[in-house]
Amino acid sequence: MPIEEKNILNRLYFIAGGMFLFTLLIAFKIINIQFVDGDKYRALAKKNTIKNWVIPSSRGNIYADDGSLLATSVPKYEIRFDAVTVSSATFNEHLPALAKAMSEMYNKSETYYIKKFKNARASKNRYLLVAKNLGYSDYIKIKNFPLLRMGPYKGGLIVKQINIREHPIGKVAERLVGNEKKGAPGTYDIGFEGAYDKYLKGKDGKRLKQKIAKGQWKPVFDENEIEPVDGYDVITTINVNIQDIAHHSLLSQLEYYEAEHGCVIVMEVATGEIKAVSNLGRTSRGTYYEKLNYAVGESHEPGSTFKVASLMAALEDKIIDTSSVIDTKRGVKNFYGRKIYDSHRGGYGEISVARALEVSSNIGFATFIDEGYKENPKMFIDRLESFNLKDSIGISIKGEGKPLIPGPGHKKWSKNALPSMAYGYNLRLTPLQTLNFYNAIANNGVMVKPRFIKEVRAWNETILTFNKEIINPELASINTISKIQEILKNIMVRGTGKKLYSSNFSMAGKTGTAQTEYWMKDWAENKRYISSFAGYFPAENPKYSCIVIIHKPSTNKGYYGADVSGPVFKRIAQKIFTVSPLLVEVSDINEKDELVVTDYEVYYEKLQNESITIPNVVGMAGMDAVSLLENIGLNVKIVGNGTVNKQSLKSGSHIRSGDKITLYLS
Repeated sequence: MPIEEKNILNRLYFIAGGMFLFTLLIAFKIINIQFVDGDKYRALAKKNTIKNWVIPSSRGNIYADDGSLLATSVPKYEIRFDAVTVSSATFNEHLPALAKAMSEMYNKSETYYIKKFKNARASKNRYLLVAKNLGYSDYIKIKNFPLLRMGPYKGGLIVKQINIREHPIGKVAERLVGNEKKGAPGTYDIGFEGAYDKYLKGKDGKRLKQKIAKGQWKPVFDENEIEPVDGYDVITTINVNIQDIAHHSLLSQLEYYEAEHGCVIVMEVATGEIKAVSNLGRTSRGTYYEKLNYAVGESHEPGSTFKVASLMAALEDKIIDTSSVIDTKRGVKNFYGRKIYDSHRGGYGEISVARALEVSSNIGFATFIDEGYKENPKMFIDRLESFNLKDSIGISIKGEGKPLIPGPGHKKWSKNALPSMAYGYNLRLTPLQTLNFYNAIANNGVMVKPRFIKEVRAWNETILTFNKEIINPELASINTISKIQEILKNIMVRGTGKKLYSSNFSMAGKTGTAQTEYWMKDWAENKRYISSFAGYFPAENPKYSCIVIIHKPSTNKGYYGADVSGPVFKRIAQKIFTVSPLLVEVSDINEKDELVVTDYEVYYEKLQNESITIPNVVGMAGMDAVSLLENIGLNVKIVGNGTVNKQSLKSGSHIRSGDKITLYLS
């Protein structure tokens, strides 16, 4: 054999041998995949094409105390179409009818929809958007359109449900109720939504879906693998009517005074139930919205509303009595190299301690607190601590601000700390913490914990009840509490709150006007104040306590507590009195009202008169006149209300069928 042919043959043998070895390796790998790693790769393939998707549970509702909805989950639906799974015969047969139904619903031509679905069919689109953001009724309507009604396999129907959180009362109390965290759908960390999330969120379900194309997935079955469990409902203490009153009363005042922000809290005295919380901040456009939860989270120097705590401490420690006389000088007094001023030009001279609170004398309070406690300032701080003013309340809502009442040794302590604290500076409290103190005064010294929730329910069955909690059963002696209550009433009659006095309903409370940002260099040219009012109503047997805080009102219009915040307090109290039902005790239910008896006899006599003439109903109550005239066949129209002072048809004239008579009431 020639050498050349032999070399070619050797190369062929080498190539054949190589191919044989390669075939053996492939066979080995196939056997290995099939019988050794087969389960692993089959599981991986299944994982990449079929998996369980989380179905969010329906979040529980949040209700007001009367059953009104504050927040609820509303299902919205998205319908898509799998153009591949439908057979050609089915697609062609039902497409015209589907296009017609879609055209009638969305006012687009049938041609538009025929082209849309055919393009999806041609491009093998397995996730064509048909409709989105549908309510339940529209979802059911489209789901039953031709072709789609045949389901996911024969009709290509794909349904996606999304639960959207809605607030039926709109923006009112939005910050208190809470919203989803930005950038984290389904996550709540503020307001009721965040505080009671563990009750509201429920348990998510699972649904098996199959990957179809381009990262798109469709359900494998109509049913879920694991059904989601709805969250519990939360019943809050918020009263919708009081909330509405508080919101609009605050809003109108903020707008008038062009203030930066403000808040209102209304609390039920005996139970601690929070009936309303409004937080409004100003935008760059000058409008207001629920910006931050100032009522709970913003601590600030309270100013003169703190004088009540200072007086209560001094009374309990027997430093002074309400009748003790203090010299307030001529409106200015030097304390350790710093001057303290009263708002009244020329001062008040020598006045009683009670009068010092009524007129809100800074000098009076700085004087008796400094003189009484300068040798032992810790005694004053300890007494304030016994009023629970140094502690956070510990409410469930996230973001409660921390109170600050510095004592000796603190970096904010100095010789001037004591006289400054006496009238509400050099310390910090949140509006809710201040209100909680005033509520205890209204409650005869019993401090109850502010409560935002009544109970947790599932399908109207109570799961958990939240009862009243007492923080301090005796804030101070009943003698001290009684003296404070009397002065708070007098403030409204002859003190700083006398502009707010009303003879129609009684109120008790304290005005407050505090400088803020006074450490800024531009304060003299651009003065900023915090206006406040804290109190309760009625003054006797109080039902509600309330605090109003307004930050940085326009000084061109006013900034004193009695002018800015006080009217909001009064408006709230007045409207609550107006809309609240009055309970009247009837001593004898059988006692006859002579006026009612006389009116009835007149009405009865005229009704029994089977006259075919029109009676004279002038002077009769409107409703009685209507009843009488309709009973004799007349069509009656009423203008006004009250009693009849004029009738359009003359009395004594004959009645004709279908006659109309107009009654003018006043």
